[in-house]
Amino acid sequence: MQLTAEIIANHLGGEIEGPGDVTVSNFAKIEEATPGTITFLANPKYTHHIYSTGASVVLVRRDFVAEEPVKATLIRVDDPYVALSGLLNLAAQFIKPQPTGIEQPCHIAEGVEVPEDCYVGAFAYIGAGAKIGKDVKIYPQAYVGPGVTIGDGTVIYPGAKIYYNCRIGQRCVIHAGAVIGSDGFGFAPDAQGVYHKIEQIGIVVVDDDVEIGANTTIDRSTMGCTHIQRGVKLDNLIQIAHNVEVGHDTVMASQVGIAGSTKIGANCMFGGQVGVAGHISVGDRTSIGAQSGIPNNVAPDSRIMGSPAVPGREFARIAAAMRQLPELLHRVTKLEKHHTEE
Repeated sequence: MQLTAEIIANHLGGEIEGPGDVTVSNFAKIEEATPGTITFLANPKYTHHIYSTGASVVLVRRDFVAEEPVKATLIRVDDPYVALSGLLNLAAQFIKPQPTGIEQPCHIAEGVEVPEDCYVGAFAYIGAGAKIGKDVKIYPQAYVGPGVTIGDGTVIYPGAKIYYNCRIGQRCVIHAGAVIGSDGFGFAPDAQGVYHKIEQIGIVVVDDDVEIGANTTIDRSTMGCTHIQRGVKLDNLIQIAHNVEVGHDTVMASQVGIAGSTKIGANCMFGGQVGVAGHISVGDRTSIGAQSGIPNNVAPDSRIMGSPAVPGREFARIAAAMRQLPELLHRVTKLEKHHTEE
C-alpha cells in the first residue's frame, strides 16, 4: 500500500496543509512514527509530539492550531480517530490474507450448502442442518455445530466454537478460541447438598455487526435465548452468562463478567474486570469504571465506579479520603495518647 497525502485527503474529505505529493506506506503512533508513515492527533495530551514526529502525514482536527512549525503534511478532518479508522479498514483489504475456497481435510455435513464465495479452512467442522450465508469465512479448526445459522459476511477465526442451534448475524467477527453456546451454569442441590445439572435448552442469538474477542464465552440460555444485540463489541476473555441480554452498541473491555439473567442496556461502556451480579438491570448509556462491582440495578445515564460501585464523583472523594487515612490515624493515635496521659 502506497498512497499520497492528496489521495488520502480526497478519500477522507479532508483539507491538506503542506505538500500533497508526499507518500505513505504504513501507520504509526505519533511518538514512534518515521518517514513514510501516517499518524493522527486526537488526544490533546499528545500535542507536543506533533512538533517532533517523524511521520510524513498527520491527521488533525480542522480547528487544530500549531504553536510551532510542523514538518509533516497535515490533513484536517472532523475527527482524526474516526478518519484513521476508515483508513485502517481500507488498508486491511491489502494487508490481511483473503483466503478463498474449501480446504481439505474439513467436514461439511451432507446437505449443508456453502456458497461459492465462502472460505472453509482445513479441519473446520460444519454440522448437519447448518446454514451458511454468502461471503462467510470459517478458518481452520473452527466448529460450527448442527443447526447453527451464520449470516452473510461473518468471519469465524481459528478454533472458535459455536454450539448447536445458535444464531449468528451478518458481518460479525468471532475471534480465535471464542465459545458461543456452551451450557449456562445451572445446578440444583438436593436435600443432601448434592448438585444436579439443570439442562440448558435455550440458544445464543448474536445480531448483526457484533465483534466477539478471543477466548470470550457466551453461555446458552436455560430457556429462550442469551441475546447479544446489534453492534455490540466484546473484548477478549469476557464471560456472558445464561439468559443475559446486552443492548445494542454496548462495548465491554477485557475480563468483564456478567452473571445470569442480567439485562444490559444500549450504548453502555464497561471498563476491564467489571463484575455484574445476576438478575439485575443496567440502564442505557451507562459507563462503568474498571474493576467495579455492580450488585444492584443501575439507572440509565449513570457514571459509576468502585466496588460496590458508586457515582464517579463520590468515588473520587472516597479515594482522596483514603489517601489521608494514614495521617488521620496518626493524629487520632496522638490524641488518644494525650488524653490517656491527662
